[in-house]
Amino acid sequence: MTLEEKQASILDTILDYRSNLMGMRERLLADAVMIGEIPSPTFHEEKLVEFMRNRFTEEGLDQISVDEVRNATAILNGTDGKKTILIAAHTDRLWNASIDHSITVTAETLIGPGIADNGLGAAVLTTLPSLLEAVGVKLKSNLILLGASRSMGRGDLEGLRFFTNNSKVPIGAAVCLEGIQLGRLSYSSLGMNRCEISVTTPEERNWESWSLSGAIIALNQIVQRILAIETPEAPKTSIILGSLSSGSSYNVPPTQALLRFEVRSEEPGMVTRIREQIQEIIAQSVAENRIRADLEVIASRRPGSIGFSHPYVRSVREIMKRLGIEPEVAPSTSELSVLLENGIPSLTLGITEGDNKHQVDETIRIDPIFSGLAQMIGLLQTIDLHLNDE
Repeated sequence: MTLEEKQASILDTILDYRSNLMGMRERLLADAVMIGEIPSPTFHEEKLVEFMRNRFTEEGLDQISVDEVRNATAILNGTDGKKTILIAAHTDRLWNASIDHSITVTAETLIGPGIADNGLGAAVLTTLPSLLEAVGVKLKSNLILLGASRSMGRGDLEGLRFFTNNSKVPIGAAVCLEGIQLGRLSYSSLGMNRCEISVTTPEERNWESWSLSGAIIALNQIVQRILAIETPEAPKTSIILGSLSSGSSYNVPPTQALLRFEVRSEEPGMVTRIREQIQEIIAQSVAENRIRADLEVIASRRPGSIGFSHPYVRSVREIMKRLGIEPEVAPSTSELSVLLENGIPSLTLGITEGDNKHQVDETIRIDPIFSGLAQMIGLLQTIDLHLNDE
C-alpha cells in the first residue's frame, strides 16, 4: 500500500475507534478522577508523578523513570523501534493543596479544579497503552510518554526543557495533550513574555502629594502608558493585562501594587521590543515620582511553526472532519514552543469539551472524550506512517 492508501485506511476506521474506545470509559474516568484529586501545584507534583509511575508499571511499559525535575517518563516499544514519537501532557495544575480537590462525577461531566487543565491530559497518558490495545493499533515507532513537570507560571516549561536538553534519543515528532478544548489544533507557537511589575511607594503620608492614594495611582500611570503602546494587527501582537492587586482597606493608601501581564506576538523580536518600551515606561515613572518599580520576566517563549500545510496538520484536519470535529486553529504559548524551538515537528490537541477553565468548578464533558481519543490515535498513526516511510 502507498502512504496515501494507508492514510485513507486510517480515515476509514476512525469512527470505529471512537466506538471501541467507549469500552474504556470506566478505566479512563477512574484515572481522571484519581489524578484530579491529587494536588499537583507547580514545583510540587511529587504525588501525582508517583501515581503516574505506578500506572506506567501496571501498563507494562519500559524504562519507567522520574528525573531530577520530576518528569515522569516511560516507553511503549514499537514493532520496529527505529523512530520515536513523544506524547506529552503537563502534570502541574493551578491549584495548591489548600483547595478542595474533590471531583464530582455526573452522568455527563467531571467537575473539579484542574480536571480540564490538565487532569484529563495526564489520565490519557496513564491509559494510553490500553487505549491503543482497545482499537488494535500497534505503532512501528517507539512511543515516549512524558508527564512534563513545572510547566505553568514560574515553572516556565522547565520539565519539558530539561527533557529535550537531556534526551539521548532523537525525537521524530511530538504531540502535546490538553484536556480542553476538543478541536484545538495548534501547530505554531507565539513569542511571549509573561511579566510582573511591582510598585512600592513611600511609607510616609504626604497629604499634599499625588501619592495620597499610593501605589494604585503609581501603577495606574504605568498601565495607561502601556495601553498607549501601538501593537500591529499583522503579525498578530497583543499586550494582555491579566491581574492587578493592591491594598487592604477603604481608607489606607497602599504602599505596594502588582500587575501581571503578557506580551505576545507572531513576529520574532517583537516581544523583546515591546518589553523594552515597557521598561522605559517604568524608568520614566521612577524618575518622575518618588517610587520604586521593577519588572520581572516570569516566563518566555519563542515563535515557531510547522505550517498549515504540513502533512501532520493536513492529516489531523482530515481526521477531525471525519469525526465531525470543527478545527480551531490557534497558536500556543505552552509546551509546543519548546518542541518547535528544538526543531521537532509537533502539534497540540484538545481531548474534550469543557467550561470554567481555571475555576474551582472546572468542567469536562464525557461523551466528546472518545472523539478526542480517536483523533489522537489517528494522528499518532499518521505520524508513525510518515516517520517510517522516510
